[in-house]
Amino acid sequence: MKFCAPCLFGTEGLLAEELRELNFQNVTAENGRVLFEGDVSYIPRANICSRIAERILIVAGQFYAASFDELFENVKKIRWSEYLPKNAAFPVKGWSLNSTLHSIPDCQKIIKKAIVGSLTADYGISWFEEDGPIYQIQFSILKNEVTVMIDTSGDGLHKRGYRTRSNEAPIKETLAAAMCRIARVRHYHTLYDPFCGSGTILIEGAMLANNIMPGYRRGFVSEQWGMIDTKHWQQERMRALDGIKHDTDFHAFGADINPAAIELTHSNASHFGVRKLMTLDRADIKDFAPSTEKGTLITNPPYGERMMDVKAAREIYKTMGKLFVPKRGWSYNIISPDEEFEKIYGATARKRRKLYNGMIKCTYYAYF
Repeated sequence: MKFCAPCLFGTEGLLAEELRELNFQNVTAENGRVLFEGDVSYIPRANICSRIAERILIVAGQFYAASFDELFENVKKIRWSEYLPKNAAFPVKGWSLNSTLHSIPDCQKIIKKAIVGSLTADYGISWFEEDGPIYQIQFSILKNEVTVMIDTSGDGLHKRGYRTRSNEAPIKETLAAAMCRIARVRHYHTLYDPFCGSGTILIEGAMLANNIMPGYRRGFVSEQWGMIDTKHWQQERMRALDGIKHDTDFHAFGADINPAAIELTHSNASHFGVRKLMTLDRADIKDFAPSTEKGTLITNPPYGERMMDVKAAREIYKTMGKLFVPKRGWSYNIISPDEEFEKIYGATARKRRKLYNGMIKCTYYAYF
């Protein structure tokens, strides 16, 4: 079975690496997504264990279509009865880019009609109540290359379940996890975030270091499908639970000038059981004074576009450059959309990586 895992731009290589570690086959990274293969029993593993994927989709068909007739005929050829039961609810959504099939509403209607035609031929009925489990159909059309998929996740995989509330400029959980993976956070590391906000980077770092799978406590839409035996979900959750490390040396230090942010981090970390691994403090960046010999700092400092003016944000960058002193055993990892960041910070990064925080194009700067 072929799958597609959409992801944030810039994280494709990280996701491909992660999926290979989970023993999926024929993993191929493309722009904004990773394709891979496995059997139906691996749907629980992909959903429960992927830190970087936005969701897990079954690829029902891939083909070229330059006209609505071609789109209809190719979708109808797919054996939809292999995926959808008679009572399935199957709404359709998707996108088209640089294609002759540019009308999204028309594509939705044609794909829906073609699926109904296929199911009618196999089930011998012409009307479908759609009062059963949801099988969200998604399509992507890029330069007339069509991919038709079924969403197995439901809510996006960034919704781990711990962030019941967030501050005004949160970083997405999947991006925070990617940043921690780039920085190679390990079970023996000490993690710092002096702009912790709602605690997302600290929590994702703690989960990564202690091998806590991000989805083992939440539900997924495909758990309601008959095609996946309940035992596969149970086995994968037990595997995730058994794999948690309880005796690591990991510890995280979080700070923020806003006391409400510290309270929020406390609440979110407690919700996912990692609060005991953290020391939290209300502090201004100018007072940053780490108490450990070694440390891995990963942070998402305020952006001028979102929370304050550019001048104020750049003053913070200058302060960071003075305080984040290069020394053995330390790395400083900072994400920013400011193209002048290195100049203002006062040092050239050892490594850079283009990433997107939502729709904001950023660069991830690594100093070590």
